[in-house]
Amino acid sequence: MASAMLSRFLKRRHRVGCWLTAGVCLTLCYGCMVGPNYHPPQAAVPDRWAGPTTDPAAVAPGIDLAQWWTVFDDPTLTSLEERAVRSNLDLKQAEARIRQARAARGIAVGALGPTVDGTGAVQRSRTPGRNSNWTDGQTRGVVSNFYDAGFDAGWELDIFGGIRRGIEAADADLLSAVENRRDVLVTLTAEVARNYIELRAFQQRIEIARQNLATQEHSARLTRLRFEGGFVSGLDVATANAQVATTTSQIPSLESAAQQSIYALGILLGREPAELLPELAPASPIPAAPPAAPAGVPSDLLRRRPDIRQAEADIHAATARIGVVTADLFPRFTITGSAGVRSGDFSSWLSWAQRFYSFGPSASWRVFDTGRTRAAIEQQEALQEQAVIGYQQTLLRALQEVENALISSAKEQERRESLVSAVAANRKAVSLSKTLYTEGQTDFLSVLDAQRSLFVTEEALALSTSAVSTDLVALYKALGGGWDEAPGNERDPQPN
Repeated sequence: MASAMLSRFLKRRHRVGCWLTAGVCLTLCYGCMVGPNYHPPQAAVPDRWAGPTTDPAAVAPGIDLAQWWTVFDDPTLTSLEERAVRSNLDLKQAEARIRQARAARGIAVGALGPTVDGTGAVQRSRTPGRNSNWTDGQTRGVVSNFYDAGFDAGWELDIFGGIRRGIEAADADLLSAVENRRDVLVTLTAEVARNYIELRAFQQRIEIARQNLATQEHSARLTRLRFEGGFVSGLDVATANAQVATTTSQIPSLESAAQQSIYALGILLGREPAELLPELAPASPIPAAPPAAPAGVPSDLLRRRPDIRQAEADIHAATARIGVVTADLFPRFTITGSAGVRSGDFSSWLSWAQRFYSFGPSASWRVFDTGRTRAAIEQQEALQEQAVIGYQQTLLRALQEVENALISSAKEQERRESLVSAVAANRKAVSLSKTLYTEGQTDFLSVLDAQRSLFVTEEALALSTSAVSTDLVALYKALGGGWDEAPGNERDPQPN
């Protein structure tokens, strides 16, 4: 009885020792991480914009940066934006990169746990040899069978945190991929709006050219009649015909540019270039920009701009990878084991007596590698420095884009107001010059100059109206509009 009690005591002590050993291993495994810890970069941004900004009280309430194109109140533009988000190929590529990054994170997490491999083998072999019945110099080989089945397991203890740093880097890579998709979304929505506005501007310029062409043809007919009556010279007729031909020559190039804008929109929607022709070929007004737009403050860019957020995630990933390579300076500890059954006879292969097992820790330490690990650490530190510089460049570029959009928008609105007055004055001048020419009080050169000035200012007004709208698009793009951070939004799928 004493021996039985001693045996139970030793078994219990062995189990307690195993649990303590496992606890110590887990504590060591998760208690140390080599390499620098990530700290978000400190971004120095100005308190306010240098360019002209809108008084917040003048901005219409309810403007959603995630769907900023709705401020143009153009159903066709809204429809194009929604279809582009669903079918654009660049956006689909960005979503595939998110899935790739998510799978890479799964691989990194898998390295933290044990691996178990199932093995099995059936082997029949013959070895040369002699037995007791050989005669006349003949020999017989020995034939044997081998049956094996079992499991091999291994678990690398992440004592110095190299694997966990790899997971941290993979998390940052996944965040970078998500921000990349958002950045693609920002660019996509802006490009759709810009091409659509340009299309409507080309169509309006075509209409202006045709209206002026009709006026010029009327003047040319009037000049021919006056020439036939002997009131004017042939020079006036030639000049009128030249003006008609010049205006006519401009229409084909405008029609070509308009059709190319439709082709560009088709590609942005992931369709064949000509598929949108029936829908967009009919002319429509240029989407009018609202008089005021929200600019916020420069610090908002750190939250809204996906490219800045992506650059910050890239710094995080590069910082974590310093720890990944630093872990190679330290020893690796692995727990390995195997168990199974093995026999030379099939009938006894799966019997309990043929079992085998082995279990135990192992350690390896690269003592000398001619400086490769140190060089790898320096390489990763340089990559982290590049990521920090890239973040700074991205931030400065974002600030510049907003400032450019603010000043362009303000000055273009001033220019458009002047052009509105110029068009009104030129229309009056054309009317007066035609009346005076008919009455014989002025020459045809005055009519020609008035018509030419009207055509130039009307086209300039159409271009300015388009520029005011595209400048607003550029401002919303610079502010990082076009995506929604709300979880569950189908336009911005969140990682698992």
